[in-house]
Amino acid sequence: MEPKITPLRDDTSFSFACSPALSCFNACCRDLNQALAPYDILRLKNALRLSSGDFLETFTIRRIGPETGLPVISLNFDRQTDRICPFVTPAGCRVYRDRPASCRLYPLARGTSRNRASGRIIEHFALIREPHCRGFNHDTAQTARAWMRDQGLEPYNRYNDMFLELISLKNRRGRGRLKPERERLFYMALYDIDSFRELVSQESFGKHPPVDPADLPILEPDLISDEIALFALAHAWVKKTVFDEPLTLDPPPSHETTR
Repeated sequence: MEPKITPLRDDTSFSFACSPALSCFNACCRDLNQALAPYDILRLKNALRLSSGDFLETFTIRRIGPETGLPVISLNFDRQTDRICPFVTPAGCRVYRDRPASCRLYPLARGTSRNRASGRIIEHFALIREPHCRGFNHDTAQTARAWMRDQGLEPYNRYNDMFLELISLKNRRGRGRLKPERERLFYMALYDIDSFRELVSQESFGKHPPVDPADLPILEPDLISDEIALFALAHAWVKKTVFDEPLTLDPPPSHETTR
């Protein structure tokens, strides 16, 4: 049976809780198409103490999104293990503190749009009820806003919305695939952050075509060592290099919610 998806106001309460005591525990961690955003990969590769390149090679598959024409990175769910998540154990998730945004958000779905007048991102929520899930039988009630806070979603939403801005830029240019070199740069800067660090550390970085050196911020040593600053630079650099937009280190997007 298909899951039931119901729109949810951010201030409307719903009852849900998950624990090993439930008969469905870990059932939602198999047979998924689990796409990973760049910030998901950043957190996971650090939790596993891997380079971004090693993480991508070991745990992910890469394809081109049919709607966007952009590289899409998904967790590799091994068919020989009943397509279960590679991080699931009988006791639960072994990367729980750094699990992806979609895992944290469940059983909610979050969508966004942009207020044309204010430029603020508007959040929309829905509740996903899957037939196998017993978490809804719990009497623990919370709102979507409280759930996101309790699940530590604030940084995930912030950086995922930066990524969505790049996807929107691509969508405005059409559904076709990027030229090979631009596709390589998009993938390297956003998903393979350790390779991007190597590029930034080179003296020739400011001259890397088609970036105008005058557009680049001053690359202080702490920018290269501070992974979050490097992550923000990667998004700005892709905006300029791949989509020919001005390279600016904009502040994270602000948000509002529907009422």
